[in-house]
Amino acid sequence: MKNIIARSLAYFLFWTGFFLICRALFLSYQHARAAELTAAELSKTFLYGLRMDASFAAYLSVIPFLLFLNEAAFKKPVFLKVVSAYTLILLPVMVLLVISDLELYSAWGFRLDSTPLQYLNTPAEMAASVASAPVFILLLLFVLLWAAGAFAFMFVRNRWIFSTPKKRQHLVVELVLSLLMLALLVLPIRGGWQQIPLNQSDVYFSQKIFANHAGVNVPWNVMHSLIKKNHSTRNPYLYLGKNQASALVQDLYTPKADSVPSLLRVKKPNILFIILESYTAKLVGALGGPAGVTPNLDALAREGVLFSNIYAAGDRSEKGMVALLSGYPVQTTTSIIKTPKKTERLPQLASELKKAGYHTSYYYGGELAFANIKSYLINGQYDFLMEKSDFPRESYNSKWGVHDHILFEKVLQDHQQPRQPFFTTVFTLSSHEPYDIPIPAKFRGRDEETQFKNSFYYTDWALGKFIAEAKKQPWWQNTLVVLIADHGHPFPGRDQNDAPSKFRVPLVLAGGALAVKDTVVTHIGSQTDLVPTLLQQLGLPHDHFAWSKNLLDAKATPFAFYVFNDGFGMVTPQGTVTFDNVAKQPIQRDSAVSDLQVEQGKAYMQTSFADFLKK
Repeated sequence: MKNIIARSLAYFLFWTGFFLICRALFLSYQHARAAELTAAELSKTFLYGLRMDASFAAYLSVIPFLLFLNEAAFKKPVFLKVVSAYTLILLPVMVLLVISDLELYSAWGFRLDSTPLQYLNTPAEMAASVASAPVFILLLLFVLLWAAGAFAFMFVRNRWIFSTPKKRQHLVVELVLSLLMLALLVLPIRGGWQQIPLNQSDVYFSQKIFANHAGVNVPWNVMHSLIKKNHSTRNPYLYLGKNQASALVQDLYTPKADSVPSLLRVKKPNILFIILESYTAKLVGALGGPAGVTPNLDALAREGVLFSNIYAAGDRSEKGMVALLSGYPVQTTTSIIKTPKKTERLPQLASELKKAGYHTSYYYGGELAFANIKSYLINGQYDFLMEKSDFPRESYNSKWGVHDHILFEKVLQDHQQPRQPFFTTVFTLSSHEPYDIPIPAKFRGRDEETQFKNSFYYTDWALGKFIAEAKKQPWWQNTLVVLIADHGHPFPGRDQNDAPSKFRVPLVLAGGALAVKDTVVTHIGSQTDLVPTLLQQLGLPHDHFAWSKNLLDAKATPFAFYVFNDGFGMVTPQGTVTFDNVAKQPIQRDSAVSDLQVEQGKAYMQTSFADFLKK
């Protein structure tokens, strides 16, 4: 019985140890970059990378553990021989990936994934990337790493003891142990017991990109990339000629006014950027929703500036995040935030404000590993990140993490004497499914729509308590509060997936730093337009947010573009057209919508996705 456990653990630890050696080799090969890291940062590349190493070691161990199970059941040594053949065949493949990554990282600046598949039809481009590679050194490293791996495996293999026939009760115990060891692989495969399975975000810990990259396990990264199909370079949305599509999109962003009105009485205000989970305009009283659901948000709208025609760029949190903080369009069936090497190339509001002297922080009650959000935020150079694991366990009273009032209390606690000016992003979560709330329900009913409505009310209640306390702080008079949703919601009414009402969201500017009150801006705009609008008010550069317009620019073309599952919507004062990218035809089109608007929607879909592919 001990043999069963020892054999399984030894095999798993063999692969885990092999990947640790591979990371050491990567750091040695990239010694110039590694020299810029402190000893603590170097240690953390191994510490944070260990979960990914263990994850892929577990993937590789599934077949051997099944063979160990068969060996225990049938007492046939052939199963152990198959394990040896499997490992010795797989080992050079792993070595090839690791060695290839050493030089490709120097050329491309990101860890090896499925990107090389892009060049199967154009090998000359692939060769150009590594034309100056030291082939002899790489071949030598390949042989040495392969030999070291093979030696280590045979050392482990030679200590396996072949199972001999035993009594029936002993056989049952061995089979149970073998099944248990196989089942336990699920834990390292998904990276632990946490709700969100392991992804690249889990190895990101530093604002130094190389430190984060060093923690990535290359074979895991290749597998993950293949599964997610991030290697595709084919744009499926080629509706128009490239030049025609680009011209149509460019027309949407010109002309621009010489000046826009100033909303601030403070030159360099603090900014509280509050992202409200699933906050659809349909339930906001100030936007025509039912009375009594959002009394606090409605009051803030009266105190400040309400933008009444704003649309989410997508229908997922991670997509809304990029639209709000990078002013970047959303993709249909994927999301740029899931690919850290792409988000590294996006501008971000946090990094722009940090350059202007702001202290930046991000608060969320859930897990930032979700959809690689953490890697995106680290790429945005946030000084401080707060997530579920940073709260005491007794605060975990929601499926997703901690409830909104607890999150807001933590923000207040950390902002008693804050470093100013600050840019603090707060992302709520209690209005996400399953809509559980810690206060008595405001509205009667147990149906899902009423539960959502009650969670909506609870978040507004928590927001109201937070704002009331924030107004007592000395920094309030110098603070701009930005309130906007990450995306809309089908409820109430169970909107169709493409319906514009599903994507309409509130945007409110409030706070003591505002110079205007009780103002409504009716221009049609998108989440992607928020960043340049804010930066212009602060007198900071914003032209590099190329997919955005200023919401206060009277000459800007009023439009909003959004995507849903393989389709898009285009909203203008003439109406809305929604389009199915698979059927290549409109789903619904308002009577006043022109052919030009349809073509502009196609052009936007085509050029924005082309830009995503190039990132």
